[in-house]
This record gives sequence, structure tokens and C-alpha cells, in this order.
Amino acid sequence: MAKTKTTYTGQNVADFIYAYVDNEQKKADSFQLIKLMEEWSAEEAKMFGPSIIGFGNYHYKYASGHEGDAPIIGFSPRKNALTLYVCAETEVSKLLLPNLGKFKMSKACIYVKKLSDIKLEVLKDLCLESIRYISEHHECSCR
Repeated sequence: MAKTKTTYTGQNVADFIYAYVDNEQKKADSFQLIKLMEEWSAEEAKMFGPSIIGFGNYHYKYASGHEGDAPIIGFSPRKNALTLYVCAETEVSKLLLPNLGKFKMSKACIYVKKLSDIKLEVLKDLCLESIRYISEHHECSCR
């Protein structure tokens, strides 16, 4: 079975941003997201895998038997966009998403070019909904 890439690494978050992010706006947005997500989650920013900044952690197990640990909420300052890991598949999240602003989405990720493209209050609500959902359905640090 493949090893999960989202394990805690112990790498310094600020060092990662300074070394990995070459766009000044994305650096500023990353530090703003860290501040906001630490506040919303009451968890310290930590590195998961090579490029995910996560807040808190939870254990998941799929019907297939695959299991692992992942951050409760998080993001990655990737080259093309900030990748946000903040959305639970709930009715509340589905109602919030149309009000978020300018973004693209895949099954589990929200992609934004810059934080000024989205409404931070809606992002906060998405994060809180994700934390609520995970705390009800998984073993997590959010309890």
C-alpha cells in the first residue's frame, strides 16, 4: 500500500515559504493565511509532506482499507495558485461556496490566485464547517 505524503515533517513553516514561494504577493497571502487559520483552528501551523501547511490533524480510514493522517485544514502556496484544503462535502459547504468569490475547484481542493479574490469571512465559515465535520466523523486534535 502506498505511503501517504501528508505526514508531519517538522520542517519550519516560515523557512519553507521563504525558500519555496518566489512571488511576493503569494508570500504575503501565505503568512496572512497562517495567521487566520491558526486563529480559526486554534492550532499551530505545521508542515505536512513537502509543501502543505496544515493546522491540526486527524486520522482517516477509507472503505478500501487505506488510512493515514492529514491536517484538519490547510493550504499550499503552489506556483499557479494557493491550494486550499478547507472544504468538507456538507450541505453547509455547498451553500457557502457560491459566495466565496473567484476560485476554481477540484474534488477536494479550492484554488485561488490571491486572497483578495475571495471573501475571507466565507473562507472562515468553510474552515469552521470543515473543522466541525471532521471533529464529528474522525479522531482528531480538534476535540
